[in-house]
Amino acid sequence: MSRSESSPNASPIPCPLCGSRKSALFDQRSFRGIPVTNRLCQDCGLVYQSPRMSEAQLNAFYESEYRQLYQGSQGPDRKDLAVQEGRAAALLEFTRPYIKEIKRHLDIGCSAGLLLQSFRGAFACQSVGIEPGTAYRDYARQLGLQVYASLDELHAAQEAPFDLVSLAHVLEHLPDPVDYLHRLRTDLLAKHGRLLLEVPNLYAHDSFEVAHLVSYSEHSLQQVLRKAGFETLALQAHGRPRSHLIPLYLTAIAIPAEPQDGYHLEPEKRVVWKRRAGMLRRWLLTRLQPDRAWIPAEKAAAGAGERSA
Repeated sequence: MSRSESSPNASPIPCPLCGSRKSALFDQRSFRGIPVTNRLCQDCGLVYQSPRMSEAQLNAFYESEYRQLYQGSQGPDRKDLAVQEGRAAALLEFTRPYIKEIKRHLDIGCSAGLLLQSFRGAFACQSVGIEPGTAYRDYARQLGLQVYASLDELHAAQEAPFDLVSLAHVLEHLPDPVDYLHRLRTDLLAKHGRLLLEVPNLYAHDSFEVAHLVSYSEHSLQQVLRKAGFETLALQAHGRPRSHLIPLYLTAIAIPAEPQDGYHLEPEKRVVWKRRAGMLRRWLLTRLQPDRAWIPAEKAAAGAGERSA
C-alpha cells in the first residue's frame, strides 16, 4: 500500500465537518509501524486524521489489507466473532425501546453478519448487508444473508428503502461522513426509518488508528448528524460489551429531520482537556478495578447475550 498521501509532511486536509483549513496538531503516533497524525479543527473542534489515504488507497486497503493488519488474518477468528456477537447483543438491547418493528434492515460494514443475524432473529425482518472484505462477506452469506460488496452493487440491485440502516464502527472510517449520511438519508432510508450508529468515543477510546479518519465526541457526532439532516433520538456513552466502567463507545439512534433553513454549527470547546481527562479516568479505572474495566471478549459476548434474551 502506498503511503504517499499519508506522509507527515503532506499539507493538512480541510475539516470534514465545517471545511475549515485552520487546524492544530492534536496527536501523532505510530500505529503498527504506520505513522498516524490527527489534527484539531480550530473552528469547530472536530478531531480528524490528516494527512490520510486517498479514496483509491482506502478502497484497496479495505479489500486486501485491513483485516490482515488489524487481526493477522483475512477471515474471522474466534475472538473477533465473540466481540461481534457481544456488540450485536448490546446494540439490539439499546435499540429495542426506540424501534418496535423492522421490515427491512441494511447493515453497512456488516463484517461477519452477526448484527444482521441478531436483528433478523428479533424482528423477523429482511436482512441486507454491505461488506467489502471477501472472506467476511462469504462468511455472512453462509449464514443465509444477502450481502453486497459495495453501495454501488446495492444500488444496481435496486433494493427498496430500508426501515433501519445501521453503521456499527463504520462512520469513523469515512472521509466525508456528512455527505455519506446525507446520501443514506435521501437514497436508502425510508421516510420514517431509523439510523443506528456506533463509533469509538474520543474521550475514552484509544481512537487514533490508521483506519480511523474521524474521532467523535458526543458533541461532534451530533453536529455531523444534524448537518447531514438527522435528528438524534438517543445518544449514549457506554462500554458495552467490553467494559462496565469505561465509556469506550458512543451509540446513537437518529431519524430524518424536518427541513430547516440552513445549518447552525455549534463548535466544541476544550477538546484537548476533555481528551486528557477522559484518558486519565480510563487509566485510573483500569488500575483500580481491572476486572470491571476490561471484560474478555468471550465473557462479554456471553453477558450481552444473556441481557438481550
